[in-house]
Amino acid sequence: MAIEGALQDVGLADICQLLSMGRKTGCLSLTDRANFGYIYFENGRVIYASVLDRPDRLGELLVRNDVITRDQLSDAMEDQAHQRGVRLGEVLVNKGALETEELHHYIRIQIEEAVYQLFTWQRGAFHFDPEQQPDEDGLFLVSIAVENLLMEGARRVDEWSEIQKKIPSLDIVFEVVKDPEQADDIEITEHQRRVLPLIDRQRTVHEIVEQSGLVEFDVGKALFPLAQAGFIAQAGTGTRSDPETDEDEELSRHLELGTAFYRAGMYEDATREFDEALAKDPDHAGAHFRRALIAFRLGRFEEALGSFDLMPDEARDSYAVLRNRALILELTGRYDDALSVLDDAEALRPKDPEVALARGIVRLRKGDVSAALQAFDAYRRHPGVGTPSALYYAYTVLASGLAGRIDQAVEVGREGLEAYPDCGELLVNQAALLEHTGEGKAAEALYVRATRRTPPPAQAHKALGDVAFERGDADAARSHYQKAQKLDPRLGDDLYVKLGMLARDDEDHDVARLLWSRALELNPDNTEAQSQLEALDSAS
Repeated sequence: MAIEGALQDVGLADICQLLSMGRKTGCLSLTDRANFGYIYFENGRVIYASVLDRPDRLGELLVRNDVITRDQLSDAMEDQAHQRGVRLGEVLVNKGALETEELHHYIRIQIEEAVYQLFTWQRGAFHFDPEQQPDEDGLFLVSIAVENLLMEGARRVDEWSEIQKKIPSLDIVFEVVKDPEQADDIEITEHQRRVLPLIDRQRTVHEIVEQSGLVEFDVGKALFPLAQAGFIAQAGTGTRSDPETDEDEELSRHLELGTAFYRAGMYEDATREFDEALAKDPDHAGAHFRRALIAFRLGRFEEALGSFDLMPDEARDSYAVLRNRALILELTGRYDDALSVLDDAEALRPKDPEVALARGIVRLRKGDVSAALQAFDAYRRHPGVGTPSALYYAYTVLASGLAGRIDQAVEVGREGLEAYPDCGELLVNQAALLEHTGEGKAAEALYVRATRRTPPPAQAHKALGDVAFERGDADAARSHYQKAQKLDPRLGDDLYVKLGMLARDDEDHDVARLLWSRALELNPDNTEAQSQLEALDSAS
């Protein structure tokens, strides 16, 4: 059940405490005028958070804290642009630029700082969507007790109220009036040593935050005593942006809000904002692209392709659009068209190994197992590939198994699970392979492991439903089938055939009829669904 209200009536701290005590899982979205933020919970603990006006500065934080070099960041960003569904932090770890523990440390800082900023909001609205989880692939999540955030957040709110007496806005520009290094009665902190060289009558506090590698709170704490003691003074006020017209500013606001809603999984709200943006600029490529991605995520594939077609020519033929278009064509069974689009993508980036991987997946879905294995091998041997992606392992296991190369499939699967122990597709495919070789218990254990992911793959629940169905455990089978249906309503006709059989056994014939009809919608050639419907008609 959704929860919503006004922050004026219920403070964010109280809301978070309620969600924590109730061990809730879902997304808490907050709006404050044109600003937007969200906090994701899992079993009452915070796992992710973001605020619209706090852009992702992970790379800059790592550079300015001397964790990586500027060249390493540029190199990683270039690699990231060539990889589907891989985030910057993952690229940096795979390239050995930093350790996973360091990455998690700075991601945790980002998430905590986002929550602390949200605690300062006194007005606006909140909305909690249960069971909603972050839907961006490759996202690093944390697990933070709400109590810890509440204590630190309350302390910061109190301190920030004092800091605001000297720094009421991040747009203030300071100047150094007298050098604190020359004073005998003041000890300069490490953070003050970072910010002092950036105080130059030109940079705003916001720019000092950006360029120091520190968060807003730490910069405020560093500047406040300097301002209070008269070492620095306000020299003016700057601005963070200078839109050419009010219309441009409004367009940007719609795009930013739409993107934030999209990332929070609030697709209806995101669509509304992108439509508003397109009303002001019908040729805005980014708005059309996001509309296409929303339609794609909702399974409205033709609508997604239509949104791509509405993009300006130069954007419509970009690499990102071609890769997404190929994926949609693949999912709708137009494999030859998908391969043709991948050829166009490869022409734009001839050295991109990800195209070979995508081509292998399409050929496998098409049923050309030999060609798929060749494509996967080409991807694996590509000099630009370090650790192969999780998709490579998942689909190579499947292709090797279909080709009868069972030992190879098992070996590849084990190697993949060492690198990606929580990859849902790989767990499911490896489990299916083990099931095929008669290792039913091991397969079931992998399926169960896959269902513990967030979100779990629908195929894992479908497989566990099949196991329970064969055992005659109707309740367990129905539970798993219904979870699979909720995760992916188009998973397959067999799902609806078996749900229909369970409904028939419960003598719920109307529901059984609907389920078997749904199976025939997905596959008109499903003889089992047809015969079940005919038997039901004969009996009535």
